[in-house]
Amino acid sequence: MITKASLRTYFSGDLTVPFFLALSQLVLQMTFHGSYNYFRDELYYIACSDHLAFGYVDQPPLSIAILWVTRHLLGDSLYAVRFLPALVGAAVVFLTSLMTRKLGGGSFAQSLAALSVVAAPVLIGQGKLFSMNPFDVLFWALAAYIVLVILSEDRPRLWILFGAVVGLGLLNKYSMGFMVIGLVAGLVLTRQRKHLASKWFWIGAILAGVLFLPHVLWEVSNGFPSLEFMRNASQIKNVSLGALGFLIGQLRDMNYFTAPLWLSGVVFFFFYRDGRCRPLAWMYPVVFIVMIAGNAKVYYLSAIYPLFLAGGSVVLERWFQDLRWKWVKSTYVIALILYALIALPFALPVLPVEKFVRYETILGLTPRAEERTSVAELPQYYADQFGWEEFVATVASIYKTLTPEEQKECFIFVRNYGEAAAIDFYGKRYGLPGASCAHNSYWMWGPGTRTGNIAIIVGGSRTLADNLNDLNRRYTHVELAGTTHAKYAMPFENGRLIFLCKGMNTTFQKLWPGEKFYI
Repeated sequence: MITKASLRTYFSGDLTVPFFLALSQLVLQMTFHGSYNYFRDELYYIACSDHLAFGYVDQPPLSIAILWVTRHLLGDSLYAVRFLPALVGAAVVFLTSLMTRKLGGGSFAQSLAALSVVAAPVLIGQGKLFSMNPFDVLFWALAAYIVLVILSEDRPRLWILFGAVVGLGLLNKYSMGFMVIGLVAGLVLTRQRKHLASKWFWIGAILAGVLFLPHVLWEVSNGFPSLEFMRNASQIKNVSLGALGFLIGQLRDMNYFTAPLWLSGVVFFFFYRDGRCRPLAWMYPVVFIVMIAGNAKVYYLSAIYPLFLAGGSVVLERWFQDLRWKWVKSTYVIALILYALIALPFALPVLPVEKFVRYETILGLTPRAEERTSVAELPQYYADQFGWEEFVATVASIYKTLTPEEQKECFIFVRNYGEAAAIDFYGKRYGLPGASCAHNSYWMWGPGTRTGNIAIIVGGSRTLADNLNDLNRRYTHVELAGTTHAKYAMPFENGRLIFLCKGMNTTFQKLWPGEKFYI
């Protein structure tokens, strides 16, 4: 039960600064939620929330269910869709300071821990868009806090609560499993392996399994599509960075000046409470190695850091107290903040797009690709917020050339879920039918009832000749009807050729099984 006394405890003087930092981050993120436009994946998540299920090709169901509730309560605006991710991010800031206090950190350590989360571009950046990722960070932080209490205070009954958090975390994003792998490895490698024999541990494991079971059954009934997706993404889509590249990415995206915190945090847990929390120390290198082996993207590891930032803040607080040169503490904090401010435009859209392009040019930074695709003036997470309305308007202009009878029959076929979701979202204002697509969950939703005898089709190739050779095999009439162009969109979305096709010699329903594209 929440009482006035408990509230006073949680909002004591020590936590005033962390609470202010969490609130400031929330306000900052919400201020710029409308700066650009819907991200490719946000449009796809919105489409998924119109097809509620216990699973999707490229994600478990929880974040989609959250978005469904959000849309019904708050609507579809950018501010509505992105509110919960920002709120969750603020909760992580405050939770990190609570972990620091649990570890014995004083007011400076608690404030430093909260500041380090806000100052990490990859963490503050999670709240700028709706995705699984901000919720993933929260579930990792909650689970870490629970394990911290279990190990330091010997409270094995809390494994049940841990199991509940893990189960929900897995329903949000599979990467929660990395934490479990790292933790179990840490338990095996230390004296705390006794917990593996505890009934409470296994009750928690069973609870996690029960919560995750509906999605497992969905995977089984649909032929494990997510395994196929993850294998293709790892082998074909994601850029292979290697151990050094992955580590450099961690240093850069977490703010170089937080490195002393989280690295000392790893060491801290080796010795805290006579090694009681040593499994947490082993968790970092184990998860790091597993992610490299799985060819993971740099940001996948970001969820692990709040715990180690908390531990490292305790270490630095004690170290600063022992130093004769008190200016070192203030210098470190200033350096942390300065890097955060310099990197802020890369984490949040605080600059108009033209000014951002000039800013990254001044800094001599060029967009990095974490997928095997080209990038242009903007990083992919910004570029994928441009071009969608122009794309839909181009399709709509072709659609309007059709007679009313042809419009009733018209089939719209595009090449990826971003294009399809954009038509489904923006197309309503033009009276467009829903789009069909063979990419990920769109393939599972099928081609609908329209045969494709009259179709607007986005070409699968970059050249006119290749597209004509492909489409003329199926249609008696094929004409180039439009070309996509948006200045700041991803390069592969520019120059896409759009065709008006009539007289199909088969149907999309017959072709659909061979069109599947999971990546």
